[in-house]
Amino acid sequence: MEKLSRMIAGEILMSEDPGAAMKKWREIFDITQSDLAASMEITPSTISDYESNRRESPGIKVIKRFIETVMRIDKERGSLVLQKLAIEEKPSDAFEVRNFSTIVTGIDFQKMLDATILANGEILEKKKVYGYTLLDSHKIIMDFQYNDFQKLYGSISERAFIFTNVSSGRSPMIAVKLAPIKPSLVVIHGLKKKDVDPLAIKIAEKEALPLLLIEGDLGKIKETLSKY
Repeated sequence: MEKLSRMIAGEILMSEDPGAAMKKWREIFDITQSDLAASMEITPSTISDYESNRRESPGIKVIKRFIETVMRIDKERGSLVLQKLAIEEKPSDAFEVRNFSTIVTGIDFQKMLDATILANGEILEKKKVYGYTLLDSHKIIMDFQYNDFQKLYGSISERAFIFTNVSSGRSPMIAVKLAPIKPSLVVIHGLKKKDVDPLAIKIAEKEALPLLLIEGDLGKIKETLSKY
């Protein structure tokens, strides 16, 4: 767990919004401010002040205690989150996994990319997006194995799947439908709205997954996402 501890610490320390980074990790571990404060032997208002940046940015001692505490709480609960986070992210030419340093809602994600909403826009505000996975549809469909699916999530499952090299959107949505774990939302890139297969939209609606459409240069899209 030392590697994970260093990764979390580095993300918080290097973030332009350390409070948001702390909040993100507290929520990933599914710990309330009250429970965290009790375990750290501080007040819930102190946690709130750190997360909202009303208090001076936490030093390394506070971050170390924070990380040790969330990990200890998770171990007491059966290490469910730690087991998920222990999965290694391995490079692949079929997909690319990236995490955000802060919490992004589904609606903020849609707005930052100026994406067209194809399905379930009304639940975007409720969705949390901690990162994204960029997937080459052709390579995923041809080469990916079912038991490799967890790799697409890296350490965090609440993320956006962005499918590139899409011909109609049907195949990506069928793959998502059959997957044992669902992303927060799905994005297809490079199509015109009129070219999206109606079946892809129907699957998204049935699965209660927001489905977005983005166009434009992929490099610029990645550059926009790198700011979060």
